[in-house]
Amino acid sequence: MRAEEVVRCVGRAFADHGTPSIMNSDQGSVFGSEQYVGLLAASHVTQSMDGRARWRDNVLMERWFRTLKSEWLRTREYSTPRELERLVSEFVGYYNNRRIHQSLGYETPASWYFSGINQRAA
Repeated sequence: MRAEEVVRCVGRAFADHGTPSIMNSDQGSVFGSEQYVGLLAASHVTQSMDGRARWRDNVLMERWFRTLKSEWLRTREYSTPRELERLVSEFVGYYNNRRIHQSLGYETPASWYFSGINQRAA
């Protein structure tokens, strides 16, 4: 993956979903690139990096990517980056809104999250 692609994707995510205060990543070379670090600095985002060879630092996202690959991408075909992007987008909707999780009391992430917001608001 090239830094330009990551910067474009992260910039689009900021535009679509808002800018976070902290952005965590592993220590891949892209995340130390001048372009990526510059985007975060210009956006007033604090950069956080996992420890070297410390997969446990980001275990939840590592597990999410494993699920994406094993449950979704390996069972579907795509031949272009646009098709892959569509599949990943479909998976995010499925994962958050339809896939139940044992760790969440057999709720979907969306229902679990929003029930917590409703309880705090009450």
